Amino acid sequence: MNESSQAPPRLRIAAGLTGALLLVASCASTPPAPIATLQAAEQAILNAERGDAGRYAAAELAAARTKLASANDAVQEEEMIIAKRLGEQSRADAELASARSEAAKAATVNEEMKRGNDALFEETQRNSGASR
Repeated sequence: MNESSQAPPRLRIAAGLTGALLLVASCASTPPAPIATLQAAEQAILNAERGDAGRYAAAELAAARTKLASANDAVQEEEMIIAKRLGEQSRADAELASARSEAAKAATVNEEMKRGNDALFEETQRNSGASR
């Protein structure tokens, strides 16, 4: 076989590989919408709202909502990587709001228990005739 008879199959293989690479590159250029990430952020916001984060961690809850809205806008603009990042940040902010809310509620309960214990101690001291 001479060199000229081998050129067309090589050319066809090269053209096929180039076409395959272009197909892969076009598919890889736009990742899918981060639906699971956005749903996780929405759920985290709902959980924070149920935990009264609007009262105890309003700033963090507002940040979570803002980032989720921005993530949804990024999906509309087909900026999926940005949308995913914003969705993750939104979920983190909502979880922070939940944690701060729970901590604030626990601190309130703790303070109420302390006051109750102090009142009980004073009553015990009064009944025994001793002073504090």
